[in-house]
Amino acid sequence: MKERKRILVGRVLSNRMDKTVVVQVVRHKRHRLYGKVINTRTKFKAHDAENTCQIGDLVKIVESRPLSREKRWAVTEILESV
Repeated sequence: MKERKRILVGRVLSNRMDKTVVVQVVRHKRHRLYGKVINTRTKFKAHDAENTCQIGDLVKIVESRPLSREKRWAVTEILESV
């Protein structure tokens, strides 16, 4: 059976590295006891082969094989460009 890869959407925070971008993903989670919605932010390093992403772009990233020590995601498309 083929496994499904996770897909996340986030904003590009940094594009200073070669062929790598840092993407911040915001998830909304409800507190167990109080019910307040809490925003959790996570940073992922993603592979950007053509160096096309700019800071502030909204991108879709997909889980991939390990490309380096910290890079396990790849940019599939730019949803919104700044």
